[in-house]
Amino acid sequence: MLHQPIRKKDFGVFLPVANGGWIISKTSPPLNDLWAQNRAAAVTADEVGMDFVMSMGKWRGFGGETNHWGSSLESVTMMAAIAEATKNVRIWATVHPLLQNPAVTAKMISTLDHISGGRAGLNIVAGAYKDEFNQMGAWDDTMTHEDRYILTEEWTGLVKRLWAEDSVTHAGKYFQMNDCQSNPKPLSRPRPELICAGQSDRGLQFSVREADACFIGGRTPEERRDNSRRAKQVADQLGKTIKTYAMCTIVHGETEAKAQARVAHYKDGADMGAILEMLKNWGVPAEHLSKAAEQQGAFMTQTAIGTPESCGQQVHEFVEFAELDGLMLIFPDYVEGLEMFGAEILPGLRSAFA
Repeated sequence: MLHQPIRKKDFGVFLPVANGGWIISKTSPPLNDLWAQNRAAAVTADEVGMDFVMSMGKWRGFGGETNHWGSSLESVTMMAAIAEATKNVRIWATVHPLLQNPAVTAKMISTLDHISGGRAGLNIVAGAYKDEFNQMGAWDDTMTHEDRYILTEEWTGLVKRLWAEDSVTHAGKYFQMNDCQSNPKPLSRPRPELICAGQSDRGLQFSVREADACFIGGRTPEERRDNSRRAKQVADQLGKTIKTYAMCTIVHGETEAKAQARVAHYKDGADMGAILEMLKNWGVPAEHLSKAAEQQGAFMTQTAIGTPESCGQQVHEFVEFAELDGLMLIFPDYVEGLEMFGAEILPGLRSAFA
């Protein structure tokens, strides 16, 4: 079975669930009014016609002068409120299998699906940053990377069964269930969407096999394209399809010069303490941290910089070249950015990818 390209593309929003958003800088918009900023971003995304909003799960920040991501809202409960505030946009919440029993998660996401009228999705994060989980006694040093994916596979299978079956009895390596019941079932058919972002070979195998869409990364356009192709090749081998998404930060201005000046201002204020801690959490060896932090800089994702017209062209090229099915977007100022994107970029993208 060959993977058939999907012409229609999804454009969604990565909500600023933690302070500072996705620009690690002392000079970027602070994004500290967490509930108000997330509600405003989600409502604006809904009003301008975006396809989805997603929030991450975050339990500990990176410190530095800005205490980046040191304050965050919990994903599922926040998204339940977002569901009430919106009408059409799909609502994707994040859960870590290492923290939540599958029966609890099945019930939470089914509840979110009912609140939203069938718009819920579940972003599954199999891995974790050790410091985040260690602080709450939830990190097991005896578990390997492979072990965490074995646990997550068992967990995901149980969530799917609980959404579909009247009763689940299961004796597994990590979970035990005896006549476990979960009602009401989700409204979504065949079930709420599943999303994952495994980047390792093992993570990609899991994401493609179990999810409906996976996020891919890469340091260059060629790496992102190759990772997107790799995911779809794995899907072909499994006899299924998979959507591939990536992330992109849009920084716009009335002129190219003004947009570049905004970017330079944010880069000049890069919070190197937080960036170093983030990279350490990502597993960068101590001897390489300083160089990696300089290369990383303030921006955490690929960027589109310029006038609205230029940003639109860059987004189009990004999606086309990497053979993506969609992008999850980030903005320094979410309401301002989304209003611009909805008015000046999204209509052209809808027409181009009709």
